[in-house]
Amino acid sequence: MKDSISNKSREYFPEVVAIRRQLHQHPELSFCEKDTAELIKRCLASKDIEFQSDIAGCGIVATIKGTKTQNTNPEISYPTIALRADMDALPIQETNDIPYRSVNQGVMHACGHDAHTAMLLGTALILNDLRNKFDGTVKLVFQPGEEKLPGGASLILDSGILNDVQLIIGQHVTPDLRCGEVGFHPGPYMASCDEVNILIKGVGGHGAKPAERNQTVVAAAKIVTRLAEMYPENDETVYKSNGLLSFGEFLADGTYNVVPSQVSLKGTMRTFDENKRKSLKDNILKIANEIASEYGCTAEVLIETGYPSVKNNERLTDFCKKTAEEYLCETNVKTVPQQMTAEDFGWYSQKIPACFYRLGTANPDKNIYSKQHTATFDIDENAMQLGIGLMSYLTLKIIENEDFISTRN
Repeated sequence: MKDSISNKSREYFPEVVAIRRQLHQHPELSFCEKDTAELIKRCLASKDIEFQSDIAGCGIVATIKGTKTQNTNPEISYPTIALRADMDALPIQETNDIPYRSVNQGVMHACGHDAHTAMLLGTALILNDLRNKFDGTVKLVFQPGEEKLPGGASLILDSGILNDVQLIIGQHVTPDLRCGEVGFHPGPYMASCDEVNILIKGVGGHGAKPAERNQTVVAAAKIVTRLAEMYPENDETVYKSNGLLSFGEFLADGTYNVVPSQVSLKGTMRTFDENKRKSLKDNILKIANEIASEYGCTAEVLIETGYPSVKNNERLTDFCKKTAEEYLCETNVKTVPQQMTAEDFGWYSQKIPACFYRLGTANPDKNIYSKQHTATFDIDENAMQLGIGLMSYLTLKIIENEDFISTRN
């Protein structure tokens, strides 16, 4: 199986590179991935791979059923596995001088979703060619809108199209690992993410006439300070345990001698635990109201619910890590640390046993090391050959492993 998949990954690699470059040159923002979806549909249709489209907007779910034994034994239930790739780009002006640079002004595949889509198509081609070598069913999820709330993953789940899925796998590129390396983390892996909005309202007025106004700016500053003391950032162990709260906007639109009637605060909160997520929200509301009242003001608190944490199923992730060591070699398979960044794959992982892992794409020898969400982000495309091979190998090894096959008694 390993040799067959390796050979197929080499065979389809040039096609995957061409697809990735086409997508990179024509990026589309979240929930606007119409041309991307059309390319995916053409590719799937050319190989007679069944698919459903227009899911959660531009989403597509393809289905490949194994035909090894035709699933004729009623006592055995082979798993249905989902493989996911996101499709959307970011509102960033690319500065890379590459032949396939984005032609859409102000839009760029700066997170690697073009590679994700191309690799999932490559994986589909391999699995389709090898469908007589396995049983079970594989659903390939081409998901829109990962970068924008509420997240395309939540809408894909709401559609019901994954109701029959027992396991789900996601592969995401990273410049934090070299090309040729992959990384896994069992258990809570990526943080939940919620957007915090606090509006302090009071009576504005002349800076020299405190009797005629409230201290809206001081109240807002004290709220930020008190919360920063409660959730300090200077100890990684502490904030990964208790949660991270950081403010990026403090808007007090007054001037030298004008205290504004309202002050706006915006921030982000991250946790790995749903109970602590609720506790953090409760504390923000409590502190904001208490301090605002202390200064004769009111606080309007709106916390927009974002993505839940990505929780990797430990049994599945450990199996995938060992399987990756078979496909590669042990030295190229890493255990990666938790990340406070968020991913809408968290929606899947809260509902379905999941493994979300990293594919290294950095190559300093080629000057490819820029971080994601920057105008110079790029990947070593050689990583995609490993990406399509590994995802195919993981899928078939899971399907044939007795721990993931249900037996009816």
